Amino acid sequence: MEISSTFQITPSEGEKLGAFAKFPYDRELVRRFRETFPRAKWRADEEAWWVPGTTAARRLDTWMSQELETLDRHADAKGRDAFTFDPLESPYLSVADDLRVRTPYSRTIVEAMRAIPWAWWDSDKRVWRIPFRSYEALRLRWPEIEDAARRNEPEEKRKRQADRKSQEAGRSAVLQAERRRRRYPVPGDDLPPLDQPVATLSWGVVVFEDIGSEQIDEGAVKDLYPHIDNDLSRYVWARWRMPELWEVYRTKASHDEDGLALRSSRGWWLPNREELQERGRKLREMERAQRSRNHARSTEA
Repeated sequence: MEISSTFQITPSEGEKLGAFAKFPYDRELVRRFRETFPRAKWRADEEAWWVPGTTAARRLDTWMSQELETLDRHADAKGRDAFTFDPLESPYLSVADDLRVRTPYSRTIVEAMRAIPWAWWDSDKRVWRIPFRSYEALRLRWPEIEDAARRNEPEEKRKRQADRKSQEAGRSAVLQAERRRRRYPVPGDDLPPLDQPVATLSWGVVVFEDIGSEQIDEGAVKDLYPHIDNDLSRYVWARWRMPELWEVYRTKASHDEDGLALRSSRGWWLPNREELQERGRKLREMERAQRSRNHARSTEA
């Protein structure tokens, strides 16, 4: 049976006796419903509440009739007048016998719509429907809804994705240029050991060959080396190279738990077993790639 255009009761079919209830989502309405029908279960496949019992349909009919009586009968007319006087104009909003909002999907929009009394999702038309009685609540949240809708338009998403890729490409180019300089900032009062594999925050496991005496005066490097603090005068440049595979195999793995804390403070630490294994794996890959290139050249010759 249909009590109104938005309140529906349907007796369930099958072995279990009961009835389905459909009504617009409203937090207070759902709270009152669950207090009255504590055994009710939400059925997502039916998009309705299922209430068990042979008298479920009659009890639902009585409850819904009482709920409708408590509504201000003139609320929709007042809301329509408010809309006429101060209308919202947006490509995301249309007007029929109620207000209808159609936007790209956004979790922000879903949360905002669920906070509007009597707003409900029409899955058939794939549109949010809001009675005029809730127009003021919709109007208050409309800037948030419209902004979220614009952000989630496919074209806007593509632009943001393209911007992110451009920024990532630019940062990658800067990192590669810095990597080719084979330098690394280390605290002048806490220098790493030379000629042995050492783990670093930015370049993985490397071997430091020389410690320079010049201080760092380039503020831009703070974006590339996150372990640097505001006092650049504390740091000097250390020159590094990639370790040989035999050096990695010969290095004894560190079991010092303090190494984790040193990652973000001084930027270098003695490598553990996993870090040495990872560097060894990459070095073996580089060797195989080099052999493949050499073989291809000899074949062409």
